[in-house]
Amino acid sequence: METDDISTVTVVGTGIIGASWTCLFLAHGLNVVATDIRDGAETALTAAVDRCWKSLPQSVLDHARRGSLRFTAELEEACAETGFVQENAIERLDAKIELMRRIDAATPADVVIASSSSAISVTDMQSACAHPQRVVLGHPFNPPHLVPLVEVAGGAKTAEAALSRAESFYTRLGKVPVRLQKEIYGHVANRLQAAIFREAIHLLDSGVASAEDIDRAVTEGPGLRWALMGPLLTYRLAGGDRGMQGFWDMFAPMQDKLWGELGAPVPNKALQARVTDAVERCYADRSVQALAEERDTRLRHILAVKSPNTNDGSS
Repeated sequence: METDDISTVTVVGTGIIGASWTCLFLAHGLNVVATDIRDGAETALTAAVDRCWKSLPQSVLDHARRGSLRFTAELEEACAETGFVQENAIERLDAKIELMRRIDAATPADVVIASSSSAISVTDMQSACAHPQRVVLGHPFNPPHLVPLVEVAGGAKTAEAALSRAESFYTRLGKVPVRLQKEIYGHVANRLQAAIFREAIHLLDSGVASAEDIDRAVTEGPGLRWALMGPLLTYRLAGGDRGMQGFWDMFAPMQDKLWGELGAPVPNKALQARVTDAVERCYADRSVQALAEERDTRLRHILAVKSPNTNDGSS
C-alpha cells in the first residue's frame, strides 16, 4: 500500500499519547478507528481530542479537513479495514507481544503496524506475529500532535519497505522521522533525556541548586540552542572556524573532568521521595493541566519560529 492511499488509521490504546496521535491524524483528514479496553475510554478520548485540537498550530488548522472518529472496544474490528496501525498500549513485554500478535492477525497483510513503545524492542514485539516484516517502531515525543519528532526503527525481521512506508507516512503528516540504524533500549531521544535527567537529579539531591533553578538553567540556557541544533552541532560551532576538532583542542580536558564527575544517582524509593518533595514544592502553585496548556502554547511559538514561512496565529 502506498502511503498516499492511506485514508483510515487504527489507534490502539487511547491514553495521552494515543489521543494526541488521534488528533494529528484527524487534522490531516484521516479517518480514525480507535480502540481501548478501559472503562470510559471513548468519553475520555473525545474530550482529549477536543483539548488537543485547540492547541494545534493555526497553520495546521487553516488547512485541516477533520476526518471522522469512530470508537470500538473490539480490537479485531478496529484493525479489519485499516491502512495503518499506531499502537500505544501497555509498556509490559508479555502484554505487548500478545497484543501485537492479535493486531497482526486482524490487520490486512500489506499494512504497516507501528508501535509508540518508549523502550521495548521491535524484535521482541514482532516475535509472535505471522507477518513480522511489517512491524516497526514509530515512537513519538509528547505531545505527538505538536512535537515533530518520531523515531523509526525495525526489528530483526522488519522489512526495509515497511520502514520506508512508515517514514513516508509520518512525513506526510508533518512529522520529522529519525531512523535508528540498530535497536537500543530507550531509542535515541529518551536516552538523551535520561542523561540530562540523571544529572539534574544528582545536582538537586547534592544541594547544588533548587529544582526550579535547575530547570531554569536548561530553559534559559542550552535548551534555547537545543530547539535549533543538537548537542553535536552545538559543540561544532563552539570550536569556531576549526569546527569539531577546534572544540576538542579547547575543551577536551574540561569534558574529561566533567564526564568523570557526573553523578550516578540510584532511583530508589528514598531518592524518589526527596525529588518528588522538592519538585512539588517548587511548582505547587501550578496545576499539571495549566502547565501542560502553557507548554503547548509555547511549543506553538517555537515551531512558528523554526518555520518562518508559517503563520501559527499566535503572535
